Amino acid sequence: MAEPIGQNKETGVPSRHDRFVGCLLGGAVGDALGAPIEFDSWSQIQGWFGDRGLQDYAPAYGRRGAITDDTQMTLFTAEGLIRARSRSAGSGTADIDAVMHRAYERWLLTQVGDPGTVPWDPDFGPRSNTGWLVTEPFLQQRRAPGNTCLGALLNGYRIGTPASPINQSKGCGGVMRVAPVGLVAGADSFDLGCRVAALTHGHPSGWMAAGALAAIVEGVTRGVNLDVAAQTAAERCSGVAGGYEVAEALDEAVALSQTCRRPSADDVESLGAGWVAEEALAISVYCALTAADFRDGVLNAVNHSGDSDSTGSIAGNLLGTWLGLQAIDDELLEPLEGRPVIEEIADDLYDAFVGGREPDSERYPPW
Repeated sequence: MAEPIGQNKETGVPSRHDRFVGCLLGGAVGDALGAPIEFDSWSQIQGWFGDRGLQDYAPAYGRRGAITDDTQMTLFTAEGLIRARSRSAGSGTADIDAVMHRAYERWLLTQVGDPGTVPWDPDFGPRSNTGWLVTEPFLQQRRAPGNTCLGALLNGYRIGTPASPINQSKGCGGVMRVAPVGLVAGADSFDLGCRVAALTHGHPSGWMAAGALAAIVEGVTRGVNLDVAAQTAAERCSGVAGGYEVAEALDEAVALSQTCRRPSADDVESLGAGWVAEEALAISVYCALTAADFRDGVLNAVNHSGDSDSTGSIAGNLLGTWLGLQAIDDELLEPLEGRPVIEEIADDLYDAFVGGREPDSERYPPW
């Protein structure tokens, strides 16, 4: 029986930079592994790949290693955070909700193609369909974007908040994109993660699961062990109105990790299918806590009947942050779509929030 992992035994405790890059690349790897089987049952997956299920990249969207909307939106989350930093540096303040909403509108532009269909608030500044990410070909591809995200962002200029929900969705489209918040927001990670997800997902479980993930990533980035970070996040959720579903899901994931050390698809599915936020978070935490190594954890997270790319992506974020870049297999990184861009934005995020470098205003205009 494999023992749980706590740090990379070959390289020691990962540097903070390695955690940043590992988080974004790890999430993309998990996303790409799950992409070919996102809508398939476990019996179908076994029929195609054998009793153990999928064990390596399979073709999706015309190639191996293709990412989906999960990674696309995660990168626009990182871009929004950097732009908020740039705006704050220039004016001394930044409306983070508005800046992040703008970032997701740029993602929306890559999905709909016509700037005229994307609503913009003229009071916030010029139309913001600029910057380097919107020009990247792999980010302009439509990769099964969530209807909730599309619908919320096409809803005029309205910005959803926890106090003023835009809908009652608790789908996983909020939690699967917020890991970068936990890398940079420090003590504010929980609150900001909730607000970033509430831009599109109005049910408390939809945005509180995102706050919990951001808080877990923040803790792990500081060197807190993953199980402790997850338990702390569960306690935080249990103290917030409407947080019981997320708290219970996290508690169940941690408890299961202590009794079922080698996950089966049945074990994973006992936590849900991952289509809703608290289930996606619970599955990802469980698979990360029971992982023998990075690859084992993300494969367990995708091999089930459910939202395989989202659970793979979140588990990859967690494991990449916990273990660092060096824990991710080269054979998973080499075919990964968009790898240079993902590494570049992870570097930019680190430089802006840890390295003390002011963001390049041409790459990251402050609006």
